[in-house]
Amino acid sequence: MAAQARDDGGFPDIDQHGMIGDLQTVALVSTEGTIDWFCAPRFDSPSIFASLLDREKGGYFRIHALGEGMRVKQMYFPQTAILITRFMSDDGVGEVIDFMPVADEPTVATTNRTIVRGIRVVRGELSFRVQCRPRFDYGRRPHTASAFETGVRFDAEGMSAELHGISADAIVDGDVDTTLTFSDGKLHIIAFETEPDADARKIGRGRGQRLFRETAAFWREWLSRGTYTGRWRESVERSAMVLKLLQYAPSGALVAAPTAALPEQLGGVRNWDYRYTWVRDASFSVYALLSLGYAEEALSFMLWLSDRVAEQAGDESGPLKIMYRIDGSSDLVELDLDHFEGYAGSRPVHVGNGAADQLQLDIYGEAMQSLAVGDKLRPIGNPGWTKLRGIMEWLADNWDQPDEGVWETRGGRKDFTYGRIMCWVAFDRAIRIARDRGLPAPLDRWEAERDAIYEQVFTKCWNPERKAFTQYPGTDVVDAITLLMPRVGMIAPRDPMWLSTLDAITEELVTDSLVYRYNPAASPDGLPGEEGTFSLCSFFYVMALTDAGKLEEAQYAFEKMLTYGNHVGLYAEEIDPSGLQLGNFPQAFTHLALIQAASELDAALEARAARR
Repeated sequence: MAAQARDDGGFPDIDQHGMIGDLQTVALVSTEGTIDWFCAPRFDSPSIFASLLDREKGGYFRIHALGEGMRVKQMYFPQTAILITRFMSDDGVGEVIDFMPVADEPTVATTNRTIVRGIRVVRGELSFRVQCRPRFDYGRRPHTASAFETGVRFDAEGMSAELHGISADAIVDGDVDTTLTFSDGKLHIIAFETEPDADARKIGRGRGQRLFRETAAFWREWLSRGTYTGRWRESVERSAMVLKLLQYAPSGALVAAPTAALPEQLGGVRNWDYRYTWVRDASFSVYALLSLGYAEEALSFMLWLSDRVAEQAGDESGPLKIMYRIDGSSDLVELDLDHFEGYAGSRPVHVGNGAADQLQLDIYGEAMQSLAVGDKLRPIGNPGWTKLRGIMEWLADNWDQPDEGVWETRGGRKDFTYGRIMCWVAFDRAIRIARDRGLPAPLDRWEAERDAIYEQVFTKCWNPERKAFTQYPGTDVVDAITLLMPRVGMIAPRDPMWLSTLDAITEELVTDSLVYRYNPAASPDGLPGEEGTFSLCSFFYVMALTDAGKLEEAQYAFEKMLTYGNHVGLYAEEIDPSGLQLGNFPQAFTHLALIQAASELDAALEARAARR
């Protein structure tokens, strides 16, 4: 699998961004000081700034220092989600300080979002060019600009925003474009506010500084509740903040990523919308959050998932859909934004997701495992158990059929091994809940189905010539998702059958600690082109090595993976062999896997040290 050719057409690298947010949506800020992705009022709303997908039609909000020989660095204010972009030259040093204040009651859904951007000159004198070019509704809704007492107001049909801290003469052709010059010690506040209240207050220097202090205090207090104190604390804390930023506070749902249509291959067609909640991804987040002591966030998601179990809105997918909008609704019609050029020419530009109604049997195991953990925090009541029994009865009738698989391939249904493994998990966890709490259940039937799945996996899904559990019966292709087989308890991590499977995955899918999820050339997925290595699987590989007792290999692989994170510790979905990050960014799944890998590897290393 060759490295991707680089032809970005002037787009910033996907990983050349930091992320700010307020627990209802986020904004991505490039290392050049450009907000080039921002959807409001929530993650899955249409974009206001989307130059990451179209440089002209997408819209952006740029603040950058002018001058020759300008060097730019980006960092987070320590232990916060406040981003600082630093501009350094012989003429001076300046900073753009970006953050989104967290509301006093973030669990209340609102339409008002605020991005605060502070410009500060640390040394010398610098001029900053400020350009604010909103493009409402994915650039489909024209707007007007008008001056008011403290700034500029943008109005589009049914939408509005205000830019504070800018004078009227900055309006140029309906947008803002101006240059501001500041000397040593000067701080100037600019704020972009969506759907402002009629009595909105000016966000000037004093209020901006207060909001900064409150935002820093919020994040530091939240981090102080974490329990991880191991070797990789900085990386783990940053990943924890990513998960917190990607959890929609009003509902508890966790989006897979805050972006849409960023390519898995530059110029290719694998450009999906990840601004939704996958049952699989979010269920895995429960373990990562609980391992760090964040029970409130884990419970919030499990309550959201319980509502989906109660609704049973699925159809072709079974009682559950594989993904939902963050409010729990299931309208995810896939559309193409034909007017957008796409990141580095990668088209089509998808919003919505046509995979929402796929049959992916593994989600029932992931959901059941998550609910089993949640049952220990808040026991499932009678209505919930009744609904779960109905789902398990459906699964008993339907597990032994082909499905689309965990990777949402569009190459037709197969008897994917991982789907069988997770169906086994679903029955196993349901049986345990019923037995532990004495709940009514057809245990004889559930046990029979669980055991039948086990026998099928260990006979049909095992390839004796390949000496590995393969992607599906009758193939010799392996799949990295099988790395979870010992994690869920279906096989011992040092069983010879598993160790030989791990060797096969290492041989076929691993390159310099980076792990491909599968080989599309050997197992066609119905889509043209290739993709990068899957960062989630790379961290799963670390966990598999750890469980197998290969601690030296595991630590080396983990440390190498840390070098692939971007300058502020964020990961996209994929990485190509040249180190280029690809796909939607940042990906929650990757960061939760980093947390799990760090926690378990650290514990294994401590246990080994204690034995010596």
